[in-house]
Parts: sequence; structure tokens; C-alpha cells
Amino acid sequence: MEESSELIKQRFLKVEELKAQGIDPYPNDFRVTHTTKDILEGYSTLSDEELKAVEKIFSLAGRILAIRDFGKASFIQIQDRKGRIQAYVRKDIVGEQAFQIFKTFDIGDIIGLTGTIFRTKTKELTLEARNVRLLTKSLRPLPEKWHGLTDIEARYRHRYLDLIANPRAKEIFMTRIKAIQMIREFFRSRDYLEVETPMMQPIPGGATAKPFKTHHNALDMELYLRVAPELYLKRLVIGGLERIFEINRSFRNEGISTFHNPEFTMLEFYQSYATYEDMMALTEELCCSMVKEFHGGLRFTYQEREIDFTPPWRRIPFQEALSKMGSLDPAVLRDPMKVREAAREAGLQPEMERSHGKVLDDLFKELVEPHLQQPTFITHYPTEISPLARGNGDHSELVDRFELFIAGREIANGFSELNDPIEQRERFIRQLKEREEEDESLLRIDEDFLQALETGMPPTAGEGIGIDRWMMVLTDAPSIRDVIFFPLLRPEK
Repeated sequence: MEESSELIKQRFLKVEELKAQGIDPYPNDFRVTHTTKDILEGYSTLSDEELKAVEKIFSLAGRILAIRDFGKASFIQIQDRKGRIQAYVRKDIVGEQAFQIFKTFDIGDIIGLTGTIFRTKTKELTLEARNVRLLTKSLRPLPEKWHGLTDIEARYRHRYLDLIANPRAKEIFMTRIKAIQMIREFFRSRDYLEVETPMMQPIPGGATAKPFKTHHNALDMELYLRVAPELYLKRLVIGGLERIFEINRSFRNEGISTFHNPEFTMLEFYQSYATYEDMMALTEELCCSMVKEFHGGLRFTYQEREIDFTPPWRRIPFQEALSKMGSLDPAVLRDPMKVREAAREAGLQPEMERSHGKVLDDLFKELVEPHLQQPTFITHYPTEISPLARGNGDHSELVDRFELFIAGREIANGFSELNDPIEQRERFIRQLKEREEEDESLLRIDEDFLQALETGMPPTAGEGIGIDRWMMVLTDAPSIRDVIFFPLLRPEK
């Protein structure tokens, strides 16, 4: 720590010395004409003789990651948004004054270089600098001698250092950015409209999760950060927007784990005159197109296990999965008392007021989810844990709903939407009776949504996909924190 403080002090002194010489350590008049990728991809295949014939002058800027000093010349490695390249700075080319200033540069500084290209004796394509300028003086040294952050907590807390030092981290986020662009293109090409719905809501709806609460001073009213955009998206469907999607941020005031962050990104989409089966087919198409784009085929390894995305994916009814994969007798599943006994045998402690359907769901999470490594749709969930889903025509206690599981975790949830306003009201009432909230203001029915539903919503199907969890799979990331730029952490001591 003392060594780091001394280095910071030295860098502050260098800033003062530069200013005393009339040199701005933070100018903003350098113009970039090329990136490292432009040079490496455009000229790496040329022979030495062909390189000598290249008269083009290149201007690029980036952060110094390494310096090898040879007295009157130095090799440096710089990094820009596209990659890394070596540069060669010689005193007799850039001039004595510029070279003396260059000698004060530190690893971490951002510089601008103008010059030509050549290949060294070790065959490395290199920029030979004719001019070199300081663009930003770095006052703090990069971590771990700039070979990468190894402390996971430090990586999450100081993501900017992680992106500088760890190429793998940048690769993950570039994949995420491109994947979200692909999602937008996928839905737009299918005549979906991208929409936006409120993040602050007077009644948190669309999911049974504990919300974050805030207060609007001017209106003197309590508001909640949305736990899901579902009820507002359905209002838009009622308004005639028959195909819509939203890539949204949602918030749940619940636990943090390798699969949960209180602030997360979801894709939700709705299509009128479609069913949950259409949503499953669309999900297969979307996910497979992304797997092919990033992995070149439909198989790849996630956390040392091969995942095969070849469609059609397996489909198993909820109770059948509990019976076959959870080794529970179908007769037990129909008996609430025996289900509670099975839950206790599985190490769970179901509260007496917990409903039959919720205990079944607890058992499913404990006994079945870990086995769902390959892409699997679990279908036909109990009605009492699916308050917004359309009932199944053949089994009144079930709904036309599915959840997608990959690598032992839920990735998506979709269903044919309940559009009967009378039944929806009855389900909301039953749901309120089952909930025991500390905040009584949460125990309210969204009358505005029901009024919209009474106007008439066409038969519709919808789905939500957890972008963060899906990115974990695509990028072979073990934790949700690896795919979120700034995950929530405890304050640093």
C-alpha cells in the first residue's frame, strides 16, 4: 500500500512538472485515423518488402500496457478499443524534446501516436512513431503489474480496471453487446415493435417478488421500481400493438447469489393470436441463431459440460418431471399432506400456510432443476403459481405455461396469457389472500390493469427471458456478476 501511495505521489509530481513546461497533460486535439485492428488485419499478411512500400501515415491512440526501455529507443505496447499493438519510439525520429517528455510516460498513460509500420526481427508488426503525445496522464498505477486482476471482488468492484487488464472480461461484454443487438434485429425482422414501459410503478405487478420502494415528493405518493414490465406491456397489446418487445431493467429486493442480482436485464415480448407453443418455437429459433453466431454450431461447452442446442428441445410436463426426475409417486403429488412430507424428507421446511402448488414448486427446484442441464421446456404448471397464465383446456388445475431450463437454471418463462378479466380478478383476489406482506400498501389489486383487460385483450402469448443468465451460458461465465458491468456489492470498507 505504501509503495502504491508513493507511485501515485510521483505521478502527481509529473503532472505539475508537465504543466510547468507549458504542456497540457489532458489535451483534446488529437485525431485518430486508424485502430489497432485496422493495422493488424490490413497489413499483417504483407511481406517485409511490401511493408516497406507502404507510405501511409497512421494515427492511433491508446493506453500504454508495457514499456521496454533501451535508452535511446523504447518498445511499448498500447491498447485501444479494438486490441493491442506494439509501437517503437526512437529519439532520433521523434526528436530530443519529444523523446524526453516520452521518457516520463508511465504504464497506464493514454497517448497518441503518428507513424509508419514495419516488421521487427521477431516478425511482429509494429508502428514506428514519428510523433508521440501524452493525451491523459494516469495518476494511479494499473493493478497486478498489468497482467490482470486476480481478485474476483476487485474485478467486480473496479470494472474499469478489469476491462483494461483482462481481455477475457472485455470479450464477455462485447459478446453481450452484440447479443442484445442480435435480439433487436431478430424481433424487428418479425414485425415486432420495441417499446418502453415505466420503471417506477404505483403498484408493483407482473411477478410475486419484493420490490424496492421510493417516494415522489411533488405528488406525495409511494412508488416502486418495477419487478417486471408485464402488466404495462399487456396494456399496449390491448391498445392494438399486437407484436411488441422490451429489453428492460427490472429490480427485486431479494437475495444476491451467482444467479441473482437485485438489478437485472430481461427481454419480454408479446404476440397476439399466438400460444405458448408458438413462444417455445420462437425461443428455440432465437437461442439457436445466437449459439450458431457465437459458437459456430449448436454444441459448445459450458462449465466443462457440453450443451447440445439441436432442436427440437425436450418438453416435459411439470408433474411428470417431479415424478420421473424427482422420483415422487404421482399419487403423492396430488395429496397436499404427502407433498409436505416429501418436502421435509428432501430437507425443506414448508410453512403450514404455504399452498400446495408452492410446495410442489419448492420440490421442483430442489429435486428437478439440477438435472435440467440440456435445454428443456417444463410445461403445464399449477394454476395457483401462475396467476397471469391462461388455463389449460383439458386440466383446470394447470395452465398453458412453460419455463426453459439450461445448465440447471431457469432462463425463460412464458405462457398463453389469461385474457378473461373476470377470472383474472378472481386470481388476483386469491393471490392477495395468500400473501403476507410487511407493507400493507402492496396488498392492492391493479384496478387500472383490470379495467384495460375489460376493454378486451386479443388471445396472446408472451415470454420473459433473463438476459443476464442467458449471457452466462453464451460466455461460459460461472457467475451473473461476470456478465453485468456493475453488479451490486457491499460498500468497500
